[in-house]
Amino acid sequence: MVFIAVLSIAAVLAIYSNWAFIMAATQSVVSLTIILLVLSVIAYLIFDPTMRNLISFMYKSIMRKLTGYFVTIDPIKVLRNYVQELSENLKKMNRQMHKLREQMHLLKEQILQNNQEIQNNLTQASEAKERNQRKKMILQSRRAGRLKESNIKLDDLLKRMEILYKVLTRMYDNSYILKEDIEDQVNIKEKERQAIHASHSAMSSAMNIINGNKDKRFMFDQALEAIADDVSQKVGEMEQFMEMSESFMSSIDLENGIYEEEGLEMLRQWESEEDSLLLGEDKSHLLLEKGEDDQILDLNQPIRKAEKVKHSSNQYDSFFDFEEEEKE
Repeated sequence: MVFIAVLSIAAVLAIYSNWAFIMAATQSVVSLTIILLVLSVIAYLIFDPTMRNLISFMYKSIMRKLTGYFVTIDPIKVLRNYVQELSENLKKMNRQMHKLREQMHLLKEQILQNNQEIQNNLTQASEAKERNQRKKMILQSRRAGRLKESNIKLDDLLKRMEILYKVLTRMYDNSYILKEDIEDQVNIKEKERQAIHASHSAMSSAMNIINGNKDKRFMFDQALEAIADDVSQKVGEMEQFMEMSESFMSSIDLENGIYEEEGLEMLRQWESEEDSLLLGEDKSHLLLEKGEDDQILDLNQPIRKAEKVKHSSNQYDSFFDFEEEEKE
């Protein structure tokens, strides 16, 4: 866009500075004929679809070359960067999962202690009633009531934390598979891309466009860029959820049995949002498990390591369907 703006300004300045010469040239039949021929060629380039595609292709190629000097736009390098970023995020997510498990253990202990206190208070209230100690009976009953109210909130918080833990676990699994799929694609497609670029020069690509044929070099790079865009969105969602979960966990003060409503509201908002790119249909399934007694999380089980199923299909194979079409 900057290049087009500079080019447009330069063209306007060139016409303005040479306006007298242009006006004088129109007085000559030969010069006027040349000007009309130039304008005709320009009009042809603008209105002919094939030439427009060719010029667009050449322009994009030049701009990509210039942009490449300042930022990484090579799709293979971009994907390798995402693999490294995913590896770091997986380590952070694993630490978050361990921290969340610790908080859930403490929360369960707090609920258990409250239940014991409730029972003690009710026992003391019952004894005070038998001894006709009305004040003590009321005091112990109220303490038991406050602890019950506290446990209701803590139980709700525990269920939220269980869902959060399950989501983190599923995100961890899916992100691990995503990283493995990207690595597989990069390792396989890097050599293919080098071979295609070596056999398909810029000139042959231009001729394919002129002839109306699909250019394999262009389509291959386009597929890699589509993968990079998809991975970018999934990594962004992963990092956003990690920030949200970290904020939620930091807002919980288990020692005093309190938590900030803002952190809980962020989790509720995430639950109400649309489907997740990284989780897919798993998100709705995880949320349906909330509150089901048979889906209680066993915190005594160790955190299992994510593993990619051997010989499973790569989620990005479909991006290169054009290669199968060419073979057919």
